[in-house]
Amino acid sequence: MVNASFNTEKLIKLLEEQLDYMKQQNKDLSKQIEALTEQVPYLTKLLYGSKTEKSKYTAPDGQGSLFDDNQSFSDSEHTEEQSTHIISYTVVRKIHKKKRHDSLRDGLEIETIHHHPESTKCDCCHRQMIEIGSTIAREEAKFIPAMMMKVQHVEHAYECKSCKSDSSQKAQIKRGKALQPAIQRSIAGPSVLAKLIYDKFVQYLPLYRQVKEWERHGLHTNEKNLSNWVIRAAGDWLLPVYEQMKSIMMAKSVLHVDETYAQIIKRSYGKSGQSNAYNWVYRSVPSQGPVIILFQSSLSRARSVLEDFTKGYTGTIVCDGYSAYGKLEGVTSPIVGHMFVVIG
Repeated sequence: MVNASFNTEKLIKLLEEQLDYMKQQNKDLSKQIEALTEQVPYLTKLLYGSKTEKSKYTAPDGQGSLFDDNQSFSDSEHTEEQSTHIISYTVVRKIHKKKRHDSLRDGLEIETIHHHPESTKCDCCHRQMIEIGSTIAREEAKFIPAMMMKVQHVEHAYECKSCKSDSSQKAQIKRGKALQPAIQRSIAGPSVLAKLIYDKFVQYLPLYRQVKEWERHGLHTNEKNLSNWVIRAAGDWLLPVYEQMKSIMMAKSVLHVDETYAQIIKRSYGKSGQSNAYNWVYRSVPSQGPVIILFQSSLSRARSVLEDFTKGYTGTIVCDGYSAYGKLEGVTSPIVGHMFVVIG
């Protein structure tokens, strides 16, 4: 009982000492704040106020100034004998060549234009002169504009005349077979589709502006056809690549998932658009091979969209706190974290 009372008194004394120390520290800090506050108006005026060559700073009484020189040093020197000294010097200015920021990439095809004199006969003796050397006078960039061409695929047929004349033989005919078009029943060739998709998704050129550009090149089309070409090319040629990347991603043990919304302003041809569309982003981690990033668009944020994409996936998902991630079949407990994806 005595020990408990002693410990209590000791604890109370220790707390009182700490309280006194904190009070003194608070008092010292208050004085420091007060002193700094008094300096703020002066420093503000000194920093933003009007400035002249002669400082308006006034030193306190009894304190010397570090900045004001003795007036006697500013007075002109007067002597009985004045002397003038002329000092001359030469300034050597170094000429800095401006760096050229325009250049041509290495590996471009080179076109060489040779310039020879109009006459290679000597003006003195009229004999033939010989070439003694050449120098590159200048280099320039040459741009060859895109050109539209009409490509006709002609299938040629061949017949065996010998078998045709023989009544006992069947007619033998062979015909060349043209390759299937990139898009069935469309005049869009691979090069047109490549430029169309490049201009839309890399150059951010809307389809309605591309219509005018294609017309200038000689291809008459409309925005609806261009849109169909993009959709068909994506479905026929890019979707298999997407599915292959997805199959590789689904074999990873860790997957980052996030979703964000984007407003649909309007659909094509005046149809009213939905208020929001959702873009789901799926990303693998660098420690498990080359990073794969896949996007999925949907008009819904429901769990069914997520379940459809991750069907058959068994691993860990790093995601935010959205409840849809919590009950995915085959997925271990999701880790709530952050994922940053740079698009552009």
